[in-house]
Amino acid sequence: MGRERLTWGLLLRVGVLLTGLCVCVHVYLETGWRGTPAPLGRPTQDSQNWSQQSRTKAEAEEQERSIERRISDVRTLKKDSQTKKEEDKEEPSPACCPPLRSHRKTPRWHIDLEPWAAVSHSLEDEAKRFLSYITTPQVSCASLTGDEAAQEGTKGAWVACLDPKFSLSHRIQSKHCRVYSFGLGVDDRTLERSLSRAGCEVHCFDPSLKQPHLQQADMWLHRLSIDWRDPNPAFVAQRQYAITKKLATILNDFGHRQVDVLKADMESAEWKILENLVLEGVLDSVGQLLLELHLHWAGFEVGGDDPSVVRYWFSLLKELERANFRLFHVHSDRAKPHLFLHKNVLNASSVYTLSWVNTEWKP
Repeated sequence: MGRERLTWGLLLRVGVLLTGLCVCVHVYLETGWRGTPAPLGRPTQDSQNWSQQSRTKAEAEEQERSIERRISDVRTLKKDSQTKKEEDKEEPSPACCPPLRSHRKTPRWHIDLEPWAAVSHSLEDEAKRFLSYITTPQVSCASLTGDEAAQEGTKGAWVACLDPKFSLSHRIQSKHCRVYSFGLGVDDRTLERSLSRAGCEVHCFDPSLKQPHLQQADMWLHRLSIDWRDPNPAFVAQRQYAITKKLATILNDFGHRQVDVLKADMESAEWKILENLVLEGVLDSVGQLLLELHLHWAGFEVGGDDPSVVRYWFSLLKELERANFRLFHVHSDRAKPHLFLHKNVLNASSVYTLSWVNTEWKP
C-alpha cells in the first residue's frame, strides 16, 4: 500500500514537471514568433531586417507626403493665379498708354440731318442753301492737275489738287500715289492719264468691259463698279463674277488701305454711294474726292418730297465737312439742261463736278 502511494506521487510530480516544461516551451516560441526584441548585445539578423523594412516604409511614406504637399502647392498657386486673372478682368488697372485708334470708324445706321434752312421747309430755301454751299470753295489750291480741261470746258472738268500743303504732291514724288476712277462706258480720262504719267498707280473701273482685268498703257482696267451695297451671294454664284461692290470691299479685295484720289461719275447713284462711305467710315481712306452730282432728280433710292431731298443732299455734304473734307474746285456744266428736281430753280445746272481734299489726310 505504501509502495503504491510512492509510485502515484512520483508520477504526479513527473506530470507536473512535464506540464510546466511544455508551458515554458510554448511561451518561448510565442514570444520569439512575434518579434520580441533580442537581448542586449549584438542584434540578430531578424531584428536587422525588421529595422531596415521599417526605415524603408517610413521613407516611402515621407516621400508620398512630400509629393502630396507639392501637388497641393501647385493647385493652390494655379487657383490663386486664376483668381488674380479674374480680379484683373473685373477691375483692370489703368494702362500706361492710350489705346490705339482703329483704322476704321464704327459703322453708323444713318446720317445726321441738318436743321431745315427755314421754318417754311420750302424747296426754294433748301435749294438756295444747297446751291450756295456747292458753289463756294472752302480752301484754295495753288496747283491743279487737269487745269486745261477745266479751262476748255470739256466733259467733267476733273481736277486734282497738287498744292504742296496737301499730301498728293508728296505722294507722287515718293511713288506711292494711287488713283481709283469709277465711271460707266468710255469717259474722259484726261486726269487719269495725267496722274499716270506723273507716276501714280491708276485703276479704272468700268462694268462694261469684256475682261475682268486688263492693263492698258500705264493704267489698270477692271470690269467692276462701286455701289452702296455688296451683291447678293446667290446672284454672284450664278454669274460667277460680281460687277458692283462697296468701296470698302474693293479696297479689301485689292489689298489697298488707302486711295489718294477717288474719282466717281455714277450717273445719279452718287448720293447713296456717298452715304455708304460716310456711314462705314471709309472716307478716312480717301485723300481727294472728285464727284459728279446729278440734280435733275432725287437719285437712286432717295425718297421724300423735294425739300426733304435737298435737305438730305445738303446733310450728306456737311458730313463730308465733318470728315475734314474741304471743297477746293467747282465746275458747272452749262451745256446740261437747267433742271433741279425737274424744275427750273435759280437757273441751276443739272450737273456739277465738285472736288474735295481731305485736309487731315496722312497716309
